[in-house]
Amino acid sequence: MRDVIVGTAGHVDHGKTSLIKALTGIDTDRLDEEKRRGISIDLGFAHLHLPGVRIGFIDVPGHERFVKNMLAGIGGIDFVLLVIAADESIKPQTREHLAICQLLGIQRGLVALTKTDMVDEDVSQLVQWEVEDFLRGTFLDQAPIVPVSAQTGAGLDQLRHVLEKIALSCPPRAEEGWFRLPIDRTFSLRGFGTVVTGTLLAGSLRVEDEVEAQPGGRRYRVRGLQVYGEPVQEARAGQRTAVNLSGATPDELARGTTLTVPGKFHPTRELLVRLELTSSISWQREHTLVHFHAGSAETVASLRRPREGYARLRLEKPLLVLPGDRFIIRRFSPVTTIGGGTVLEIDPPRRVSTERAKLFEQAPLGEQIRWLAAESSAGFPLASLVGKLGLPESALEGAVPDDLVLLPGPSAWLISRHTISQAAARLIERLREFHSRYPLLEGAPVEQMRSETVPGAPASVFEAVLTACGNAVVQSRNVLRLASYVPAGAPEEVQMLEEAFRRSGLAGANPQAVLGASGLDVAKARVLYHRLLREGRLVRIAEDLTLHSSVVSQLVHMLQQRRGQRFTVSQFKEWTQVSRKHAIPLLEWLDRERITRREGDQRLVL
Repeated sequence: MRDVIVGTAGHVDHGKTSLIKALTGIDTDRLDEEKRRGISIDLGFAHLHLPGVRIGFIDVPGHERFVKNMLAGIGGIDFVLLVIAADESIKPQTREHLAICQLLGIQRGLVALTKTDMVDEDVSQLVQWEVEDFLRGTFLDQAPIVPVSAQTGAGLDQLRHVLEKIALSCPPRAEEGWFRLPIDRTFSLRGFGTVVTGTLLAGSLRVEDEVEAQPGGRRYRVRGLQVYGEPVQEARAGQRTAVNLSGATPDELARGTTLTVPGKFHPTRELLVRLELTSSISWQREHTLVHFHAGSAETVASLRRPREGYARLRLEKPLLVLPGDRFIIRRFSPVTTIGGGTVLEIDPPRRVSTERAKLFEQAPLGEQIRWLAAESSAGFPLASLVGKLGLPESALEGAVPDDLVLLPGPSAWLISRHTISQAAARLIERLREFHSRYPLLEGAPVEQMRSETVPGAPASVFEAVLTACGNAVVQSRNVLRLASYVPAGAPEEVQMLEEAFRRSGLAGANPQAVLGASGLDVAKARVLYHRLLREGRLVRIAEDLTLHSSVVSQLVHMLQQRRGQRFTVSQFKEWTQVSRKHAIPLLEWLDRERITRREGDQRLVL
């Protein structure tokens, strides 16, 4: 069965709530104050089952003081039911509500001409003509106008028929995307705990799923779901959904919070938008304060003067909004609707030209990905692109242009081939500078070169950079060098140092003593010593004890013949013929290398 959301709109006391009650049997005024005053103050909810379609109604308040509550519910609807009373015709909030629906990009709807029992037929016909003129040029131009009376029931069957016809013409919501549920109501039920409600904008949600509340990032488990009062195991896009959350409290989940998939999206304060102003605004230099409404959320925002319909908004508090989301702005004081538009980009670059904004808006997805990649010095994780464009990984992977590459790894990384080529050239230049500065060293440490060449990028990016260098760069253990580079220092000097340590056997040698007796310049001897360590030809056991790698290999081989045996320090001294002074650091090194394991006064050969 199809699910469609309909929002009411119209001036206060034009009969929106009475009409919904007559259609569905549900009174959407749930607050004591609403019943006492006889007007809607907050959002109300009802539903209607028709052949082939289930309609969820969001009944909004019509009083000008409660337009912000109206905005919290109207953003997620499929079409609007504009209510105009036959005894009053078009009033101020009729105009403002219609303008809001137009700015939000709502494309379908109808008009219910209510209270027809209060006027004669001639007046009713005259009001219909006024409404037709009022709607001309709007998205409700040529929309059905249905005269009804909630009191007598006249026209209700015709209204149900028209609602069904429009509902079946609405395109289905995207169920394949990541789910988002802007919370418009939070309450607590004894025995159940915290319950939130909202319209599921996209994707689906199941019992036992983990969800994340943004802003804030708190995570909860879905304890139970209801759709139109019925328990379900899964809620889908386009349904009014109540979510029972385990471990939540109502004050953590106020209206304006959004439930979504953990780890996919993040709130933002900076937006690049396409803006339509419907009323003049007094500018305070280049910026002015406005009220910003998106989904069920509201905050104050600083609006930069638009250029050719494009503007930047800086939100006072972070909100979860995504590209493509519609929004409304209202004058800071007096509070009236002055415009709205579409979010183009979240967290845009600090300076964005009008030309860049225009190209970005009109570009296909692949071109947008290319733009974002070009603005990053070392690429970015695909996960951040999910949050920036609001699309699942599968859609993004299929749109990656040929001049970009998606690198695999724990976090898939997107980077342009040009950026990799630039980084390869930068690495070669840095190695050339390193060799010039340190001619005795065999190469530069890999980690140092990685952090200087592609800071902040994962290992997969640096591997791609090394591949792009081809045969020009050689990696040996944990150092890099240019293939054409030959370290300074005569081979016989290196061989002399190495041989001195080899002759020391398991007794080892104090490196300071060997270097001092080598006859070489102290600084040069130290560099050559460290080169031998990095190349693995020497092994530092302790600060004052270094062995040749061949001697270490013989020791490890000897122990491997005793795998599973336990031995004491005395036995080890007997096997190796070394003093206790050397035996203890040797055994501690063997423990660190997991060749042996200490167990009390003994050691086990692993």
